[in-house]
Amino acid sequence: MRKFSAFLCAAAIQAATLPSPADQKLAHDIYKQLIEINTSVTTSGSTVAAQAVADRMKAEGFPTSDIVVAGAPANKMNVVIRYHGTGQKKPLLLLAHLDVVEAKRSDWSLDPFTLTEKDGYFYGRGTIDDKAQAALWIANLIRYKREGFKPARDLIVALTTDEEGGPYNGVDWLIKNRRDLIDAEYALNEGGWGDMVNGKPVANNLQVSEKYVLTFRLEVKNKGGHSSLPVPDNAIYRLAEALTKWSKFKFPAQTNEVTRAYLEQMAKVSPPATAALMRSAAQGSADAILKLADSTTELNATLRTTCIATMLDGGHAVNALPQTAGAIVNCRVQPDMKPEEVQATIQRVIADEQVSVTPTGNPNAGPSSPMRPDLIREAGRLTDTMWPGVPVVPMMVMGATDGRMLRVAGIPTYGIQGVFIERDDFRAHGRDERLGIQQFYEAETFLYELVKALAR
Repeated sequence: MRKFSAFLCAAAIQAATLPSPADQKLAHDIYKQLIEINTSVTTSGSTVAAQAVADRMKAEGFPTSDIVVAGAPANKMNVVIRYHGTGQKKPLLLLAHLDVVEAKRSDWSLDPFTLTEKDGYFYGRGTIDDKAQAALWIANLIRYKREGFKPARDLIVALTTDEEGGPYNGVDWLIKNRRDLIDAEYALNEGGWGDMVNGKPVANNLQVSEKYVLTFRLEVKNKGGHSSLPVPDNAIYRLAEALTKWSKFKFPAQTNEVTRAYLEQMAKVSPPATAALMRSAAQGSADAILKLADSTTELNATLRTTCIATMLDGGHAVNALPQTAGAIVNCRVQPDMKPEEVQATIQRVIADEQVSVTPTGNPNAGPSSPMRPDLIREAGRLTDTMWPGVPVVPMMVMGATDGRMLRVAGIPTYGIQGVFIERDDFRAHGRDERLGIQQFYEAETFLYELVKALAR
């Protein structure tokens, strides 16, 4: 009898985590529509997807005046939808991006721009990054309207372009040109997914800080010549030597306020030996910090600035000595490290004056967002209800999101998704990107309830 009661209790908890069949279908249909519109950042654009969302919201009865499709150029538009509340509180911004990284059919085992359901997963480019959250924001906004929910604050959904790269970043454009559309007390965004280990949720991450991106071009130039007359000073070889030196270097491992909080929380759900190291590292033990950084790829990226070669070019003819050889080195930098410090370190390590190190772009670190008690409380309550015993863990995301620009503009931003992903099977940007079907629908419930609680 006791076993049967436990079974019923577990079944009730699982049922409570999933939306109704009708609400699941709504989210699924939006997800499928977005996945099957190719919004690759370099070869396509976001406008078709933005307009499809706008048309759907108009069909749901949202006033045309509350739906704005805008941006530059014509194929890189953003869509912003406002759901009006009573105005007792300042608005809440719900952000996601429509663009995705490129995906070649020849690289995948299935069509990356068809939403495929297989073996308990949704497959397709953008299933994780970031069309799941985009679809769920829209589905839940529609649900609020259908239910007649009257929040104490306006809810603003902004689905933007060029987060993955490109010159027309939607958040940057909106801040500079239409801040009135997205101005809010704070924002919820991507960057705070949940961790699963062997199918078991272990942490629901709340991103409050992030590294910033810094990219350098390393280049060697010389006079070249005929390939039948080789000389010791070969631009390709010289560049290769510099990159080999760099590949053996590691930045010092260190913690900050956010990563110390992360380690303290993760110690509660980690194996005993790892937990002991995490507690020591959170208390400032340099030895523990170093051991953790060297233990896994994820902790290395959390505790260090990283710079890795990602692209190569060189030479101009098969029968000529190379006149130019170059490489792109992409860095993910700790928020408190300055760009010039990173550049000086690269130059010092490669120790070759013939190898130029030139920054590209305009790097700009952003501040951390303050720990909001209401957000932490509600996220913790919902997480414990849906996934008992799983903590909400403040984190500094290892990559980069558009949240940095919002923070710089004075809009605190928090990455939280309620989307749990297997720690060793994170396929965003990769081959056969996928997201668990159950995890998608659980996230629908989590975000629906979280926003509703924060908007009251």
